[in-house]
Amino acid sequence: MQSMGGDLFATKGLEYLIVVAYLALLAGCWRFVRWPASAPVRSVAPRPMRGWFDVPENVLFHQGHTWAAPEDGDLVRVGLDDFAQKLLGVPSGLRLPAVGARLRQGERGWAVQLDGHDIGMLSPVDGEVVAVNSAVAERPELVSRGPYDEGWLMKVRVPSQTTARKNLLAGPLARAWMDRTVEQLRTMRAGELGIVLPDGGFPVMGFARVLAPEDWDQLAQRLLLSD
Repeated sequence: MQSMGGDLFATKGLEYLIVVAYLALLAGCWRFVRWPASAPVRSVAPRPMRGWFDVPENVLFHQGHTWAAPEDGDLVRVGLDDFAQKLLGVPSGLRLPAVGARLRQGERGWAVQLDGHDIGMLSPVDGEVVAVNSAVAERPELVSRGPYDEGWLMKVRVPSQTTARKNLLAGPLARAWMDRTVEQLRTMRAGELGIVLPDGGFPVMGFARVLAPEDWDQLAQRLLLSD
């Protein structure tokens, strides 16, 4: 009987050792399988809002969010920039100057109509209007489709291309200016503009329209320098 008990004890002891070894092996494998999940998770920085506003290299920007692009001789094409068209959204109409009209840099050159309300835009250059984009006059939505190409507004004859560049921004200076505009927009986002980033990403098109129409003039003065 003692011999049988010793054999039984030895058998049980061997089983216990096998179970302990199995558990140890299982724990090691489990750590190996779970290691990637337990590694520290790197936070992904949000995409900068500046990337939502197109700042091409081949145009000159006025700080009222209008632009001028030199053409042959003493002509420039002008229009409103990508920030302005995304701020205002698809216009219901445009009040463009007639051919022969004189423009002065920094003064009202034309107006964007939003549901019957006029938002004045500043001319980026001095000069005489020699052509108006009739396609945009008939289909204002072209401005939203391509403000720097098919959405150009008019051609202006300037005193000289050198003079036309005065007080305008291009390249790194234009991008730095747009960055400052974006920061200004960020400070307004939770206040005057309300919630204009519904998905936590970029502003919705026409985000100025979250405001009541009577507040559009104040917004234009602040962001578009309009009078």
